[in-house]
Parts: sequence; structure tokens; C-alpha cells
Amino acid sequence: MEAPGETKNGYKYARFGNPTRDALESRLARLTSGSEAIAFNSGTAAITTAALTLCDPGDHLVAFDGVYGGTRLLLEDLFRDVLGVEVEYVDARSTETVEEHVRADTALFWMESPTNPLLKLCDISELADVADAHNIPLCVDNTFATPYLQQPLDLGADVVIHSTTKYLNGHSDSTGGAVATNDPAIADRVSTLQEYVFGNALSPFDAYLVLRGTKTLPLRMEQHETNAQAIAEFLVDHPKVQGVHYPGLESHPQHELARQQMDGFGGIVSFELDASEAETRAFIEELEVFTVAVSLGGVESLVDHPWTMSASFISPEERRAAGISDSLVRMPIGIEDSQDLIQDIEQALSLL
Repeated sequence: MEAPGETKNGYKYARFGNPTRDALESRLARLTSGSEAIAFNSGTAAITTAALTLCDPGDHLVAFDGVYGGTRLLLEDLFRDVLGVEVEYVDARSTETVEEHVRADTALFWMESPTNPLLKLCDISELADVADAHNIPLCVDNTFATPYLQQPLDLGADVVIHSTTKYLNGHSDSTGGAVATNDPAIADRVSTLQEYVFGNALSPFDAYLVLRGTKTLPLRMEQHETNAQAIAEFLVDHPKVQGVHYPGLESHPQHELARQQMDGFGGIVSFELDASEAETRAFIEELEVFTVAVSLGGVESLVDHPWTMSASFISPEERRAAGISDSLVRMPIGIEDSQDLIQDIEQALSLL
């Protein structure tokens, strides 16, 4: 301790500061174009703390109707049911629709772009203008795009969220999250909640792992995207595939928006099979190179059946309302040889 008895007195206790975590937070701030970044022990911890910073009991919150199922569960079970926050889901692909739902008590816009798992986009710059006009903070979960492919703070967002578990770490061996902002008041409140209320800071060793992962982020993202584009183009022409969700395809309804606000299209492909739920599960189980798992962003390719896996904790009605069908497949594409991956998909599809 450099100055005992003073509030800011060096690394007195790991919950209040650690040199490895500080190094990561400095790097994340630079990567996200933020003045400050705060590292958490999970993406959910980052989401919870940021939302509690910006939203009070009884407020009104507008969220993209395509947000990750875990975020939806948090917004409903904690914010709606416990804190009395009115959570309203809207189709944020239309900026006008978002603005139509603004009220005097609207405290927060909560967005993802692209969304999980259907890869819908919102126009971050346009939403930032609406948010500024109504003095509402705009928070964007940028986990799918990563700082390498999209910069929400530069586009006008007030807060950006990342699950560092995913691409920033990139090796499927660490769980973490991050909040970044250019607003000192927001950063100070987030830090206070982390240090004195929740104690949900990222451990030093996990910080080291994410620091390691960020060194190869550009190389990995280039290969993730190259492989994802090749697989999406293969799937589009396959007779047993009803539809493909990937913003890198010209057929994606928001392809032009993706070109404008992103520097690439990412490594996640989702698609609808012309199959029943049981047949879709059988397809997934026949894959040999892909690992069946609910995470994403590591160097290995994964496959997920959202209906029974990553979105299974929300009700069937909510899944359908969010556009998640029982024949939807989500593939976080890794950095393996693309032909190996395509051949694996092809052989599994041939069995349907």
C-alpha cells in the first residue's frame, strides 16, 4: 500500500484493483475506443452491472426483440419482476419503431448488433441520434462483432458490452465480461457497483488469459469470417436448407447496413433446415468436426440447437416470438480449414 488510510492507496485488495486486470482494462479501453473499461467475471455480470447503473426501479427500458436469451431472462426475472422496470421489446431493425416507443420515463436503450442467434442488425448511429435527442443512454452488446469488426462507441453509443468469454479471449478457457464507455460518471458508477456491491471483478489469471487472447484477435477474426462466408454460401444453395442468416450474404436483408457500420461480417452462421426438431437434432449429432456446445468465439467450430440448448431456458412462446424455430441451427465457425468444415456439414446433411 502506497498511502495507508487514503481511499486510493495502490493495490490494497484484489477486488479493488490488480495490475494484471488493470493492464487488460487499459487494452480493452483502447480496443473499444473508450476512455475506460471495467472487466467482470462473466458477460452476464457486465450486463447486470451496466443495466443497474443506468436503470432505476420503476423505469422504462426499450430492448431489441432479438437480444440473447440470457439477457432476456435477466431483464424479465430481475429488472421486470423484482425491480418493477417495464421492459419493452421492439424490432430495432427499424429506428423509427424504437423512437415510437420512447416515453418520458424511458431510461435505457438496450441493443445487440448483430443479435444472437438470428444476426439481426440495428443502425447504431441512427439509434444514437434518437437516444441523444431524448437524453437516453444507448448500450450495445458488441460480443458477436468484436472491436475488430465494429466500434459502437465511435458510432455514438454510450456504453458497449462484451462477453470476453467469446472472441476476445478466443480459446474457450476463460469466462469474463467487460463494460466500456467514454462517460466518466457511468464508469465510476459501474466500478462502484463492482467493487462495493457485487464483487464481480475478473480474476487476475482470467485477465491474463484474455490479454493473451487479444494478441491474436485480428488474425482469428479474419479466419473466422473467411470460413463463415464460405459456409454461408455453401448452405444458401443446399436443397435441405430453408434459409441462412449471415450478414455477409447479399441476400441478408441488412447486408448494406452491415457494410456501412461493420468492417466485416463475423464468424457466426445460423440457418433453418427443412426438417423436424428430431431431424435437426440428428443432423447436429452426425457432425464430426463440429463440437456440440452452447458457447462461441473460440478457435474451434461449434454447433448449437437453440430450441433445446442456448434458448431452452425461455418459454416456447418466447422462442417463437423471437423467431427461433425448432429447426434453427447456430454455428460459431472456428479457424479450421474451411473445406473440412463444409465436407462435415455436407455429409451430415446427406443423412437427412
